[in-house]
Amino acid sequence: VQLQASGGGSVQAGGSLRLSCEAFGRRFNRYRYTMGWFRQDPGKEREFVAGVLWSDGTTHYADSVKGRFTISRDNAKLTVDLQMNRLTHEDTAVYYCAAATKNISGTIRRPSEYTYWGDGTLVTVSS
Repeated sequence: VQLQASGGGSVQAGGSLRLSCEAFGRRFNRYRYTMGWFRQDPGKEREFVAGVLWSDGTTHYADSVKGRFTISRDNAKLTVDLQMNRLTHEDTAVYYCAAATKNISGTIRRPSEYTYWGDGTLVTVSS
């Protein structure tokens, strides 16, 4: 399974960006998977942002992004998108998408639960 993230860039505070993560590979049985978005600043630990159970669309969010970010999955395109609104300087980070090969709703915030990771995409928010 391979994950390809895209959509990062620079934006002013208050603006919006949409990240997309495309999943592909013969072993990608999406209905069993949990998909997540994480972010990381240099020198800091990787931080959970949002996650979704592909089977039923149940979503989870970090408190810091709740009400501003929306995660969604597209069954036809095999993508998981992260719509980010009302961005602040504190949202600046490298964003990573990740996939776990099972339902991990109870531990969805733990990076160690995810098997596959995409390359990061940089989001820079200027104040």
